[in-house]
Amino acid sequence: MAQNIIYYQNGENIIKAGQIEQRMYIILEGRVSVILQSGEEQFVVATMGKGDFFGEISLFTDHPRSATVRALGDVKLAYIDNAAQLKAFLLKNPQFAAKMVQILAQRLAKTDEILIGKISELKRLRETQAI
Repeated sequence: MAQNIIYYQNGENIIKAGQIEQRMYIILEGRVSVILQSGEEQFVVATMGKGDFFGEISLFTDHPRSATVRALGDVKLAYIDNAAQLKAFLLKNPQFAAKMVQILAQRLAKTDEILIGKISELKRLRETQAI
């Protein structure tokens, strides 16, 4: 993977919401922010650092990017361009594979929590309107 290294400077967008591409990134040095946009407003939903990864969903789907990821200072990233490269990387790095499974499970649990909250909020709004 040594040839799959890319650098970004402070403030540069690594991923832009709406793009369609297949690339996952692993942070080797530096930090990034993950930004969601709603209308004109932007919300930083995560800050990631060395050893963290992002963009993995694009390896398995054709969906546009859902978030913008921006460099916070100078950033050095490794990248993986397809599912076959990811599989080879995970086989060579079983500790990272275990970490990836754990993090993906945490992200899914957080998404479930948010979804349940929104469903409850919608239910309360419907009950309020019915009164």
